[in-house]
Formats: sequence, structure tokens, C-alpha cells
Amino acid sequence: MSEPVLDPNYDPRSDGAMRKAGTKLMRPRDAATLIIVRRDGPQPRVLMGRRHGGHDFMPDKWVFPGGRIDRGDFSAPFATDLRPEVAARLEKTAPPRRARALALTAVRETFEETGLLLAQPASPRPGAGPWREFLQIGAEADLAALDFIARAITPPYRPKRFDARFFMADAERLICLERRTDCGELDEIAWVELAEAMDLDLPNITRFVLQELALRLEDADRPAPFMRFLNGARRLAYL
Repeated sequence: MSEPVLDPNYDPRSDGAMRKAGTKLMRPRDAATLIIVRRDGPQPRVLMGRRHGGHDFMPDKWVFPGGRIDRGDFSAPFATDLRPEVAARLEKTAPPRRARALALTAVRETFEETGLLLAQPASPRPGAGPWREFLQIGAEADLAALDFIARAITPPYRPKRFDARFFMADAERLICLERRTDCGELDEIAWVELAEAMDLDLPNITRFVLQELALRLEDADRPAPFMRFLNGARRLAYL
């Protein structure tokens, strides 16, 4: 089985903020990321954004849209559910209700950060919480468009830690390619060819997942890599 190249310097302590000596080890918070792929050009392109330089977490880095889970994600409406094989793989990482909430997190965060909707039309209705805009414009998440392609847990020596699930979807499943201009934490948004994306200023895990994405575009049935650190050492398994 082919696998992404593992850089021996993956996530070195010098690359990013460090947890201060004597401070409490942070427990990873559940989070989700969505990689949207466009195939309407000579080469596949992915949606990426650059974080504002003023952020204390990954400033100026290019990332995929995403963020941590919200309470509202557990009860958010959806037009289509996860495909059975995707749900089965994702549920190796979380109970079914939380697994679906993580998928909804990826859709919501992408909308909040880029203004792009992975959804299907629905009847507009009032709503509250993080899904208010979805409901007001008449849209419900299209979870059947998602593939679960990777999981990674931030190393214990970082001050902020996430247990991130990475999803992928085809841009054809977006309601449209036009997006709103206010995009939250992202300073700049662009569709980038995979080879060009590797030359950007990327977090280590983003670079790793881009390598995985390139392989997955050739073999959609690949198992999902799971990157974590145990007893100070990097561990890679497959789900």
C-alpha cells in the first residue's frame, strides 16, 4: 500500500508555539476540516486559505477551512446523511452521533470561513446558533458528498491541541462557486493546484494530508491515515 511520505522532521518543536514548561497538558478538542476539490481544469485544485498574521495559532499559514466542534452541530439539519461506508470508517474515531456532528462541523466551518455551501436547497426557516445563516437562506448540509480521508491529533507539546478529522468533497456538490467576501479567520482564499499548494507556507499536518489527497485521487478506496504522538514518538496507523 502506498502512503504519504513521512518527513523525519514532521512537526518539529521549532515549528510553532510551544506549551510553556510547567503548564497543564491540554486535552485535544474535537475538530473537523473540509478539503474541496475542483476538477474542472487541467489539474485538480483545492480550496485553501491563509490565516491572519495576528492569530496566535498558525499565523500566516495556508490551511483548509475547518474548526472545532460546536454544540449546535449535534442537532443541525442535513439534507443527506453520510454514506454507510464513510460513516463506518468515521465511527472508528467517535460514537455515531458525534461522528455525524463532526461531519456537520466541517460543512459549517467551511461556510463560515469561505462562504461556500456544501448543501442542498431547503425551505428557509428561522434558526439560532451557528447554523442560523444556513437555515435563513434555505440550505441543509449534503453529508453524502463527504469522504473521510484522515485523522490527526496535535502533538502534546503544543499549547493548543485538536483531534481533527479531515473530510473531502467535490466542488460540484457546492450549491455554487460564488462565495461571500467576509471569510472569518482566513486572510486570503484561493483554488490551488496540488503541486503549487506544496510550495505554500503550510502547517506540517496540512502538507501530510495534501500528500494523502494526491494518492486518494488515484485510489478512492485507500484507508484513512491516523497521525498521533504516543510517549513522545510519532505514530501512524490506518483506519
